[in-house]
Amino acid sequence: MASVIEKTIRAAVTPVLGAVSKYNRKRMKAPTGGHPYLTGVHKPMTEEVTLADLKIDGDIPAQLDGRYLRIGPNPVTAPDEASYHWFTGDGMAHGIRIQDGKAKWYRNRWIRSNAVSDALGEPRKPGTRKPRTDTANTNIVSIAGKTFAIVEAGGFPVELTDDLETVKHNPFDGTLVNAFSAHPHLDPETGEMHAICYDAPVMDKVWHVVLGADGKVKREEPIAVKDGPSIHDCQITENYVLVFDLPATFSMKRMLGGFTFPYDWNPAHGARVGLCPRDGSGADTLWCDVEPCYVYHPANAYETDDGSVIVDVVVHESTYARTTFGPGGEWSRLERWTVDPVTKTVDRKVIDDRAQEFPRYDERQTSRPYRYIYDIALAGRPDELDMAGTELFKHDLQSGDKLVRDFGPGRHPGEFVFVPRSPDSAENGGWLIGLVIDAEHETSELQILNADDFLGEPQAVIHLPHRIPPGFHGNWMAN
Repeated sequence: MASVIEKTIRAAVTPVLGAVSKYNRKRMKAPTGGHPYLTGVHKPMTEEVTLADLKIDGDIPAQLDGRYLRIGPNPVTAPDEASYHWFTGDGMAHGIRIQDGKAKWYRNRWIRSNAVSDALGEPRKPGTRKPRTDTANTNIVSIAGKTFAIVEAGGFPVELTDDLETVKHNPFDGTLVNAFSAHPHLDPETGEMHAICYDAPVMDKVWHVVLGADGKVKREEPIAVKDGPSIHDCQITENYVLVFDLPATFSMKRMLGGFTFPYDWNPAHGARVGLCPRDGSGADTLWCDVEPCYVYHPANAYETDDGSVIVDVVVHESTYARTTFGPGGEWSRLERWTVDPVTKTVDRKVIDDRAQEFPRYDERQTSRPYRYIYDIALAGRPDELDMAGTELFKHDLQSGDKLVRDFGPGRHPGEFVFVPRSPDSAENGGWLIGLVIDAEHETSELQILNADDFLGEPQAVIHLPHRIPPGFHGNWMAN
């Protein structure tokens, strides 16, 4: 906990730094040709829409009873293009209710931060916020029967109704003290959710946060770091939580320069994977060095009989290195990392060198050996997480085969989530559900594919008469 002296210094210095940042922001120049994450397929929606009885091609399985939800940045008012970063936009949630073989409704709603409520002329929503940020735009999850919009870097979760109206800013009924993550991982054995969380102003520690099955925080274990690393995701095994401490760190230069997302590529920070004991001290984390790179998203992880840890990750050459608008980096690819806690080394093997992102798997297999990864192709342009690919991949980790489903020119898939047909169905026995943009016609589709007939006709296609901008993450929430 910060001392009284530290708090006094911060209180005195923070307004000065904020004033410098605001001054420099006014002097910045907008990008030529428009901001890449405010134009084209990323152009924000300008209103909230409610649609009923959506058009369907094919047959929605009767077993599907719930909501497909997706979230992403969607500024409520036009931002300053010179300083805007894709990761900082106002959150907008999208949902499609499926029941009895029908698509009952579609809704999109802005997550009510104070700024969004003010812009819409509404009373501000109740709840506990961090003083510097209350935007949640990165993931939307179900925790203990409640729907939450969540974000990293210190912002608290925002509780939503089933139809996506903001209830309140809710740090898990007051049990969360420091920060949460955009990527908690559910342990199917214990019902606990694990996350590695960071708070942007805190340079020297991150936290292993565990939620019990009741949705209350039961552990906030500090793990010592330096430089304020941006840790987007983690993964768990039977005994460890994996900490990706990589060279994307807080940048005072960018913050003072006026950029709204003050992180930069910092090779001097080093790169390492931490194996933090799930029930032990953060001080006992085993650190294993790796060549500099960045990981936004792992797929699954598990331990082998000899004690090594296997984790499959989408690896980026770098991030934030040559752009201040989005992620950046020259390339991405799918790799398998074998982490040896005895030698403290990481062996890297390339599974697939195509540009790709948003790996998902059958999450019933979390912490266990598994076979399949599903992720989307990126167009492969340097310095963008471009979301302009047209393909969905299915990787068979056992055979080494890869299936490629191409949606066609100008048709861009987002993240697809695996939903099992039944609790005891095979790992391949389920559906893949995700949104596809039709850029030419400015429309969207929610596609339901059979995972075990990956290249076959869709099980069902739900048509939406407008383009939903590429967001970040989506999930299926069964009733």
